[in-house]
Amino acid sequence: MRFTRRPIALAIAIAVPGLWQGAAAQESSTTPVMSEVVVRASKIDEREPFEARRLDAQSIAPYRARTSDSATILDSLPGVSVYGAGGVSSLPVIRGLADDRIRIQVDGMDLIASCPNHMNPPLSYIDPTNVGTLRVYSGITPVSVGGDSIAGTIIAETPAPVFAAPGQGYLTTGQIGGFYRSNGNAWGANIAATAATENISLTYTGSSAQADNYSAGGNFKTTTATGRAGHTLPLDEVGSTAYESLNQMLSVALKGGDHLVEAKFGFQHIPEQLYPNQRMDMLDNEQKTINLRYLGQYDWGMLEARAYYERVDPHYMDFGPDKRFWYGIQSGGPMAGNGAPCSPISANCAAGMPMYTKSSNTGVNVKADVNLDAQNLLRVGGLYQHYTLDDWWPPSGAAMWPGTFENINDGTRDRLGLFGEWESRLNTQWLTLLGARYERVKTDAGNVRGYDPNTNGMGMMVNDQKRDAAAFNVQDRERTDNNWDLTALARYTPDANSDIEFGVARKVRSPNLYERYTWSTWSMAAVMNNFVGDGNGYFGNINLKPEQAHTVSATLHLHATDQRWEFRATPYYTRVTDYIDAIRCPLGASCTPANRTTTNQFVVLQYANQSAQLYGLDVSGRMLLASTGVGDFGLTGSLAYTRGTNLDTNDGLYNILPLNGKLALTHTLGGWSGAVEVVAAAAKDDVSDVRNEIKTAGYGLTNLRGSYTWKQVRIDLGVENLFDKFYSLPLGGAYTGQGSTMMLNGIPWGIAVPGMGRSLYAGLNLRF
Repeated sequence: MRFTRRPIALAIAIAVPGLWQGAAAQESSTTPVMSEVVVRASKIDEREPFEARRLDAQSIAPYRARTSDSATILDSLPGVSVYGAGGVSSLPVIRGLADDRIRIQVDGMDLIASCPNHMNPPLSYIDPTNVGTLRVYSGITPVSVGGDSIAGTIIAETPAPVFAAPGQGYLTTGQIGGFYRSNGNAWGANIAATAATENISLTYTGSSAQADNYSAGGNFKTTTATGRAGHTLPLDEVGSTAYESLNQMLSVALKGGDHLVEAKFGFQHIPEQLYPNQRMDMLDNEQKTINLRYLGQYDWGMLEARAYYERVDPHYMDFGPDKRFWYGIQSGGPMAGNGAPCSPISANCAAGMPMYTKSSNTGVNVKADVNLDAQNLLRVGGLYQHYTLDDWWPPSGAAMWPGTFENINDGTRDRLGLFGEWESRLNTQWLTLLGARYERVKTDAGNVRGYDPNTNGMGMMVNDQKRDAAAFNVQDRERTDNNWDLTALARYTPDANSDIEFGVARKVRSPNLYERYTWSTWSMAAVMNNFVGDGNGYFGNINLKPEQAHTVSATLHLHATDQRWEFRATPYYTRVTDYIDAIRCPLGASCTPANRTTTNQFVVLQYANQSAQLYGLDVSGRMLLASTGVGDFGLTGSLAYTRGTNLDTNDGLYNILPLNGKLALTHTLGGWSGAVEVVAAAAKDDVSDVRNEIKTAGYGLTNLRGSYTWKQVRIDLGVENLFDKFYSLPLGGAYTGQGSTMMLNGIPWGIAVPGMGRSLYAGLNLRF
């Protein structure tokens, strides 16, 4: 497997001598970030708004050795989980609502997955080693951070720029780290280097990670067959779970008085990320970003402005080494790698099915905090975002030649948003927040065509594509949605040991381009448009309406004055009008009576508006058990329950995590921190019948974690799944990771993606 070392190695060679020199000269110096006045004026109450949970660098540090997927860090929060996907591309879930139903910002940029399988979601573009803070706003989200979402908001930020202290002159600082994980032979490295004066800061960060396929806690299949001739997988190996990624960023910041200007230039290359729950694999993805920011403190408050540009090109999918594709009706042509006839027994019948996507994403955000008086703060702002998308599939084999399948052609999605929010401190016990947000979302797409081969080698496929494309092209495809978000929140603090927070919200999300504009009912094309990993095929619906969610929630927060214990419980209820669910396809060659009624196969589905409800409870807590001469012992735990129902059909909603929880016994002594953790989930029995969703059994896992921190060195050690227990991922989807994955009946139905077996990990981080 390839592993790109040169950019990071070059940065280390350049940075390390200067870092050592700076560390020796400035060993006792501090590295402050922005001036304190800017931070102090950012909000009236220093705590996060209602239902917001914040993970800082100290909370995130333990995850950097055990995961290369930033989304999985959020799994530490009750009510937040992840859909299984590629090794660095899990999709976050907040209380049963996932992916595009969440607004996700990375350094203030509203990123969008540019892939029919959502293989490059927003959080995949930031490596865990470069995450400074993560904030999660669940359910009732302030309008100042919401918009075009119904589940909540996730904000990921890289570390703030550092400057030399007044009178310090010149500062050099940085860190170098690496990790190894035994299961899958995963390893990687990271570096950060900063050179700064009191007013100028220059920072480079780089990280690289790679892994082979991981192994489950036991055998889960009866065949070793895979894609390439002579290439087999052990019975416990989870096919198509390997990955390789490289992230780099150069940041320049200028500070003068109460003003900061910052420019970040980012580059990511993923040459390989295989998917165990998709028919295809991501074999190349490049993202480039330019991100400009201004932050200023004035007598009246604070102003922040941002402009960014993102380009994803190329995004390329095809079959990885564990998958194959063949058509027995082929008779030669480009599909056979050596020109020989293509047949099921041909070792060369694996030329694949190339798929390409490119996108551009341009955005401008402006917001201001206006101090009306000592008790009242007004937040106002707006955004504009212009997004373009092209998704096309060159012909593979003579039977598809010479046409190119246009999945989405000239797709556009434009957002224009404005908001106003009033935060008021009524007295020492009451804090309120009222807000309104308007967003205009306009989408459109151009004419499409299928492969349109010059022969009828693929049977009815020719007529199916022509009919579907013609029906799509005659429609008016431009849609404009006028969406309103409303939020009312309150916090009541009766005493020093308790808070009660409650609120109501109306949130609206417009469909994404794949939900509206994918058009082919042909089963082989439909299975390429699937971002939930359930093995089924999907196509769009131009007439989809925006989802409208109405949520009510409350949080009881109890805590000791000396912080020795804490308890938090949040019940919630959400009703969604025009929820975008799926129905068995009503037309097309694949929409046979069997497709509409079968209960033990993959099927073809169309997106449709229906009604849904979700409700549940999140509970978390911690307590100090004892302080002794050998350290402090404590307990931390969380419990989450969500139930989702389609009110039109009484069917379960897809991929709802069953009752689950975590309990850890912790120990700290000086620089040592350790934990024994138990993670458990109940059986997933409430499933989506329309999707033939696979049920999973309950399980319990034991993990060991430990770290030791000196002044400039941190070591992490641990064991995941200590007893090598076999289990299926409740949110992992259907296993399509090996063999002939293309046709709907090409692989056995009913196998869920297994979780990882026992894995030992170690990480080392050096600061200078």
